[in-house]
Amino acid sequence: MIRTELDAAGIRDARLREAYQRCRELNARHGRTFFLATRLLAPAQRPAIHALYGFARWADDIVDEPLIDDPAGTPAERLDAVTKDLHECLSGTPVEDPIFAALADTAARYEIDHVLFDEFLDSMRMDLTVTDYPDRAALDRYVRGSADVIGLQVLPVLGTVGDRADAAPYAAALGKAFQLTNFLRDIAEDLDRGRVYLPADELAAHDVDRTRLQWCRSRRRTDAKVRSALASQHAIARDWYRYAQSGIAQLHPVSRPCVATAAVLYSEILDRIEESEFAVFTARATVGNARRTRVASSALARALWARRGSRARALTKIAG
Repeated sequence: MIRTELDAAGIRDARLREAYQRCRELNARHGRTFFLATRLLAPAQRPAIHALYGFARWADDIVDEPLIDDPAGTPAERLDAVTKDLHECLSGTPVEDPIFAALADTAARYEIDHVLFDEFLDSMRMDLTVTDYPDRAALDRYVRGSADVIGLQVLPVLGTVGDRADAAPYAAALGKAFQLTNFLRDIAEDLDRGRVYLPADELAAHDVDRTRLQWCRSRRRTDAKVRSALASQHAIARDWYRYAQSGIAQLHPVSRPCVATAAVLYSEILDRIEESEFAVFTARATVGNARRTRVASSALARALWARRGSRARALTKIAG
Protein backbone atom coordinates (compact mmCIF):
# COMPACT_ATOMS: atom_id res chain seq x y z
CA MET A 1 0.00 0.00 0.00
CA ILE A 2 2.94 2.36 0.62
CA ARG A 3 3.64 2.33 -3.13
CA THR A 4 0.13 3.60 -3.83
CA GLU A 5 0.53 6.33 -1.21
CA LEU A 6 3.88 7.47 -2.57
CA ASP A 7 2.59 7.47 -6.14
CA ALA A 8 -0.45 9.49 -5.08
CA ALA A 9 1.80 12.01 -3.34
CA GLY A 10 3.97 12.35 -6.45
CA ILE A 11 7.10 11.05 -4.70
CA ARG A 12 9.21 9.45 -7.43
CA ASP A 13 12.80 9.60 -6.20
CA ALA A 14 13.92 6.14 -5.04
CA ARG A 15 15.87 7.43 -2.02
CA LEU A 16 12.94 9.55 -0.91
CA ARG A 17 10.57 6.62 -1.27
CA GLU A 18 12.81 4.53 0.99
CA ALA A 19 12.96 7.38 3.51
CA TYR A 20 9.19 7.67 3.66
CA GLN A 21 8.92 3.90 3.97
CA ARG A 22 11.11 3.97 7.08
CA CYS A 23 8.94 6.67 8.65
CA ARG A 24 5.82 4.67 7.86
CA GLU A 25 7.32 1.63 9.59
CA LEU A 26 8.00 3.69 12.72
CA ASN A 27 4.42 4.91 12.73
CA ALA A 28 3.00 1.41 12.29
CA ARG A 29 5.23 -0.03 15.03
CA HIS A 30 4.83 2.62 17.71
CA GLY A 31 1.63 4.56 17.05
CA ARG A 32 -1.06 1.91 16.66
CA THR A 33 -4.05 4.21 17.21
CA PHE A 34 -2.49 7.08 15.29
CA PHE A 35 -1.44 4.81 12.42
CA LEU A 36 -4.95 3.38 12.19
CA ALA A 37 -6.39 6.89 12.00
CA THR A 38 -3.98 7.89 9.22
CA ARG A 39 -5.45 5.11 7.07
CA LEU A 40 -8.55 7.32 6.84
CA LEU A 41 -6.63 10.11 5.13
CA ALA A 42 -6.35 10.34 1.36
CA PRO A 43 -3.34 8.29 0.17
CA ALA A 44 -1.53 11.44 -0.99
CA GLN A 45 -1.60 12.86 2.57
CA ARG A 46 -0.27 9.82 4.39
CA PRO A 47 3.46 9.94 3.55
CA ALA A 48 3.79 13.44 5.02
CA ILE A 49 2.05 12.40 8.23
CA HIS A 50 4.34 9.38 8.47
CA ALA A 51 7.39 11.62 8.01
CA LEU A 52 6.33 13.99 10.76
CA TYR A 53 5.48 11.16 13.14
CA GLY A 54 8.65 9.24 12.27
CA PHE A 55 10.89 12.17 13.10
CA ALA A 56 9.08 12.89 16.37
CA ARG A 57 9.13 9.23 17.43
CA TRP A 58 12.79 8.83 16.56
CA ALA A 59 13.86 11.94 18.50
CA ASP A 60 11.69 11.01 21.47
CA ASP A 61 13.28 7.56 21.65
CA ILE A 62 16.73 9.14 21.91
CA VAL A 63 15.61 10.60 25.22
CA ASP A 64 13.32 7.85 26.53
CA GLU A 65 15.11 4.75 25.25
CA PRO A 66 18.84 5.61 25.37
CA LEU A 67 21.24 2.88 24.35
CA ILE A 68 23.93 1.75 26.79
CA ASP A 69 27.41 2.75 25.54
CA ASP A 70 25.87 4.26 22.43
CA PRO A 71 28.74 4.95 19.98
CA ALA A 72 26.79 8.01 18.81
CA GLY A 73 27.25 9.57 22.25
CA THR A 74 25.04 10.57 25.15
CA PRO A 75 21.39 11.51 24.58
CA ALA A 76 22.38 15.18 24.86
CA GLU A 77 25.11 14.74 22.25
CA ARG A 78 22.75 12.85 19.98
CA LEU A 79 20.12 15.60 20.25
CA ASP A 80 22.79 18.16 19.37
CA ALA A 81 23.63 16.09 16.29
CA VAL A 82 19.94 15.80 15.40
CA THR A 83 19.57 19.58 15.67
CA LYS A 84 22.56 20.11 13.40
CA ASP A 85 21.28 17.61 10.83
CA LEU A 86 17.80 19.10 11.05
CA HIS A 87 19.02 22.58 10.18
CA GLU A 88 21.17 21.25 7.35
CA CYS A 89 18.42 19.15 5.78
CA LEU A 90 15.87 21.96 6.03
CA SER A 91 18.32 24.28 4.29
CA GLY A 92 18.75 21.79 1.45
CA THR A 93 21.95 19.99 2.50
CA PRO A 94 21.62 16.18 2.32
CA VAL A 95 22.29 14.32 5.57
CA GLU A 96 22.93 10.65 6.21
CA ASP A 97 19.79 9.48 8.02
CA PRO A 98 16.88 8.99 5.60
CA ILE A 99 14.34 10.24 8.16
CA PHE A 100 15.67 13.74 7.54
CA ALA A 101 15.15 13.38 3.80
CA ALA A 102 11.47 12.59 4.29
CA LEU A 103 11.08 15.36 6.86
CA ALA A 104 12.74 18.00 4.68
CA ASP A 105 10.65 16.99 1.68
CA THR A 106 7.44 17.20 3.73
CA ALA A 107 8.40 20.55 5.25
CA ALA A 108 9.06 21.97 1.79
CA ARG A 109 5.93 20.53 0.18
CA TYR A 110 3.62 21.89 2.86
CA GLU A 111 5.60 25.00 3.84
CA ILE A 112 5.78 23.96 7.49
CA ASP A 113 7.35 26.56 9.77
CA HIS A 114 10.84 25.31 10.69
CA VAL A 115 10.55 26.89 14.15
CA LEU A 116 8.07 24.17 15.06
CA PHE A 117 10.80 21.52 14.75
CA ASP A 118 13.18 23.51 16.94
CA GLU A 119 10.48 23.93 19.58
CA PHE A 120 9.94 20.18 19.58
CA LEU A 121 13.63 19.47 20.11
CA ASP A 122 13.77 22.06 22.89
CA SER A 123 11.19 20.05 24.83
CA MET A 124 13.08 16.84 24.16
CA ARG A 125 16.13 18.47 25.76
CA MET A 126 14.06 19.38 28.80
CA ASP A 127 13.49 15.67 29.39
CA LEU A 128 17.24 15.27 29.95
CA THR A 129 17.33 17.63 32.92
CA VAL A 130 13.80 18.46 34.13
CA THR A 131 12.11 15.86 36.33
CA ASP A 132 9.26 17.87 37.91
CA TYR A 133 7.03 20.80 37.02
CA PRO A 134 6.10 23.19 39.83
CA ASP A 135 2.93 24.53 38.20
CA ARG A 136 0.75 24.47 35.11
CA ALA A 137 2.67 27.29 33.42
CA ALA A 138 5.91 25.32 33.66
CA LEU A 139 4.27 22.17 32.31
CA ASP A 140 2.66 24.12 29.49
CA ARG A 141 6.09 25.30 28.35
CA TYR A 142 7.11 21.66 27.97
CA VAL A 143 3.81 20.64 26.34
CA ARG A 144 4.07 23.48 23.85
CA GLY A 145 7.09 21.81 22.25
CA SER A 146 6.25 18.17 22.91
CA ALA A 147 2.63 18.23 21.76
CA ASP A 148 1.13 21.55 20.64
CA VAL A 149 3.63 21.96 17.83
CA ILE A 150 2.89 18.45 16.53
CA GLY A 151 -0.68 19.52 15.89
CA LEU A 152 0.59 22.64 14.16
CA GLN A 153 3.02 20.64 12.01
CA VAL A 154 0.32 18.33 10.67
CA LEU A 155 -2.24 21.09 10.10
CA PRO A 156 -0.90 22.11 6.65
CA VAL A 157 -1.10 18.46 5.57
CA LEU A 158 -4.67 18.12 6.81
CA GLY A 159 -5.78 21.35 5.16
CA THR A 160 -8.48 23.76 6.28
CA VAL A 161 -11.66 25.24 4.85
CA GLY A 162 -10.74 28.76 5.94
CA ASP A 163 -7.74 30.65 7.25
CA ARG A 164 -5.24 28.20 8.71
CA ALA A 165 -4.57 30.58 11.59
CA ASP A 166 -8.18 30.16 12.73
CA ALA A 167 -7.77 26.37 12.93
CA ALA A 168 -4.33 26.47 14.58
CA PRO A 169 -5.49 26.80 18.23
CA TYR A 170 -7.68 23.71 17.85
CA ALA A 171 -4.87 21.69 16.23
CA ALA A 172 -2.52 22.63 19.06
CA ALA A 173 -5.22 21.82 21.62
CA LEU A 174 -5.70 18.30 20.26
CA GLY A 175 -1.96 17.69 20.50
CA LYS A 176 -2.13 18.89 24.10
CA ALA A 177 -5.12 16.64 24.87
CA PHE A 178 -3.24 13.61 23.54
CA GLN A 179 -0.21 14.50 25.65
CA LEU A 180 -2.20 15.04 28.85
CA THR A 181 -3.76 11.63 28.25
CA ASN A 182 -0.28 10.14 27.97
CA PHE A 183 0.74 11.76 31.25
CA LEU A 184 -2.11 10.01 33.07
CA ARG A 185 -1.78 6.68 31.30
CA ASP A 186 2.00 6.50 31.64
CA ILE A 187 2.46 7.90 35.14
CA ALA A 188 4.03 4.68 36.44
CA GLU A 189 6.40 4.37 33.49
CA ASP A 190 7.40 8.03 33.80
CA LEU A 191 8.10 7.60 37.51
CA ASP A 192 10.43 4.73 36.63
CA ARG A 193 12.31 7.22 34.43
CA GLY A 194 12.44 9.69 37.30
CA ARG A 195 9.85 12.10 35.87
CA VAL A 196 6.48 13.47 36.98
CA TYR A 197 4.47 15.28 34.32
CA LEU A 198 1.77 16.61 36.64
CA PRO A 199 1.93 20.11 38.18
CA ALA A 200 3.29 19.87 41.72
CA ASP A 201 1.06 22.63 43.09
CA GLU A 202 -2.08 20.98 41.71
CA LEU A 203 -1.04 17.64 43.23
CA ALA A 204 -0.31 19.36 46.54
CA ALA A 205 -3.88 20.64 46.65
CA HIS A 206 -4.83 16.97 47.16
CA ASP A 207 -1.96 16.32 49.61
CA VAL A 208 -0.04 14.42 46.92
CA ASP A 209 3.68 14.70 46.13
CA ARG A 210 6.31 12.59 44.39
CA THR A 211 6.84 10.49 47.52
CA ARG A 212 3.18 9.50 47.64
CA LEU A 213 3.19 8.70 43.93
CA GLN A 214 6.26 6.52 44.42
CA TRP A 215 4.49 4.77 47.29
CA CYS A 216 1.56 3.96 45.00
CA ARG A 217 3.94 2.81 42.29
CA SER A 218 5.83 0.46 44.60
CA ARG A 219 2.57 -1.06 45.92
CA ARG A 220 0.79 -1.07 42.56
CA ARG A 221 -2.26 0.67 43.99
CA THR A 222 -3.88 4.10 43.88
CA ASP A 223 -4.77 5.55 47.28
CA ALA A 224 -7.69 7.92 47.84
CA LYS A 225 -5.62 11.13 47.73
CA VAL A 226 -3.86 10.20 44.52
CA ARG A 227 -7.16 9.10 42.99
CA SER A 228 -8.61 12.53 43.76
CA ALA A 229 -5.57 14.29 42.28
CA LEU A 230 -5.69 12.18 39.12
CA ALA A 231 -9.41 12.76 38.73
CA SER A 232 -8.69 16.50 38.70
CA GLN A 233 -6.05 16.07 35.97
CA HIS A 234 -8.44 13.80 34.09
CA ALA A 235 -11.06 16.59 34.01
CA ILE A 236 -8.51 19.03 32.58
CA ALA A 237 -7.67 16.61 29.77
CA ARG A 238 -11.38 16.19 29.03
CA ASP A 239 -11.76 19.95 28.69
CA TRP A 240 -8.98 20.08 26.10
CA TYR A 241 -10.65 17.33 24.05
CA ARG A 242 -13.95 19.22 24.09
CA TYR A 243 -12.27 22.38 22.90
CA ALA A 244 -10.22 20.62 20.20
CA GLN A 245 -13.17 18.65 18.84
CA SER A 246 -15.12 21.87 18.34
CA GLY A 247 -12.51 22.86 15.74
CA ILE A 248 -12.58 19.70 13.60
CA ALA A 249 -15.16 21.33 11.32
CA GLN A 250 -12.48 23.83 10.31
CA LEU A 251 -10.41 21.07 8.71
CA HIS A 252 -10.70 20.06 5.07
CA PRO A 253 -13.57 17.52 4.80
CA VAL A 254 -11.17 14.82 3.59
CA SER A 255 -9.22 15.06 6.86
CA ARG A 256 -12.09 15.22 9.34
CA PRO A 257 -12.77 11.45 9.66
CA CYS A 258 -9.11 10.79 10.48
CA VAL A 259 -8.84 13.48 13.14
CA ALA A 260 -12.25 12.71 14.64
CA THR A 261 -11.32 9.02 14.88
CA ALA A 262 -8.00 9.76 16.55
CA ALA A 263 -9.74 12.09 19.01
CA VAL A 264 -12.42 9.55 19.88
CA LEU A 265 -10.03 6.63 20.34
CA TYR A 266 -7.46 8.57 22.31
CA SER A 267 -10.09 10.15 24.55
CA GLU A 268 -11.39 6.65 25.26
CA ILE A 269 -8.10 5.95 27.01
CA LEU A 270 -9.42 8.44 29.56
CA ASP A 271 -12.59 6.34 29.75
CA ARG A 272 -10.55 3.23 30.51
CA ILE A 273 -8.58 5.09 33.19
CA GLU A 274 -11.77 6.34 34.83
CA GLU A 275 -13.47 2.94 34.61
CA SER A 276 -10.48 1.38 36.39
CA GLU A 277 -10.85 3.96 39.20
CA PHE A 278 -7.47 5.38 38.22
CA ALA A 279 -5.56 2.12 38.67
CA VAL A 280 -2.71 3.53 36.59
CA PHE A 281 -0.09 1.84 38.76
CA THR A 282 -1.53 -1.61 38.06
CA ALA A 283 -1.94 -1.72 34.28
CA ARG A 284 -1.59 0.52 31.24
CA ALA A 285 -4.98 1.70 30.00
CA THR A 286 -5.65 0.76 26.38
CA VAL A 287 -8.46 0.69 23.85
CA GLY A 288 -8.89 -2.81 22.48
CA ASN A 289 -8.34 -3.81 18.87
CA ALA A 290 -12.00 -4.63 18.35
CA ARG A 291 -13.09 -1.18 19.51
CA ARG A 292 -10.44 0.57 17.41
CA THR A 293 -11.55 -1.39 14.36
CA ARG A 294 -15.24 -0.57 14.91
CA VAL A 295 -14.59 3.16 15.27
CA ALA A 296 -12.28 3.26 12.25
CA SER A 297 -14.67 1.18 10.13
CA SER A 298 -17.58 3.48 10.85
CA ALA A 299 -15.43 6.47 9.84
CA LEU A 300 -14.24 4.84 6.62
CA ALA A 301 -17.51 5.48 4.77
CA ARG A 302 -17.33 9.16 5.72
CA ALA A 303 -13.70 9.31 4.58
CA LEU A 304 -14.48 7.71 1.20
CA TRP A 305 -17.48 9.98 0.70
CA ALA A 306 -15.38 13.06 1.49
CA ARG A 307 -12.69 11.98 -0.98
CA ARG A 308 -15.29 11.39 -3.67
CA GLY A 309 -16.77 14.83 -3.07
CA SER A 310 -13.34 16.43 -3.13
CA ARG A 311 -12.53 14.81 -6.48
CA ALA A 312 -15.89 15.92 -7.88
CA ARG A 313 -15.26 19.52 -6.83
CA ALA A 314 -11.78 19.42 -8.35
CA LEU A 315 -13.14 18.12 -11.68
CA THR A 316 -15.87 20.75 -11.68
CA LYS A 317 -13.26 23.43 -11.10
CA ILE A 318 -11.12 22.10 -13.96
CA ALA A 319 -14.12 21.88 -16.29
CA GLY A 320 -15.12 25.43 -15.44
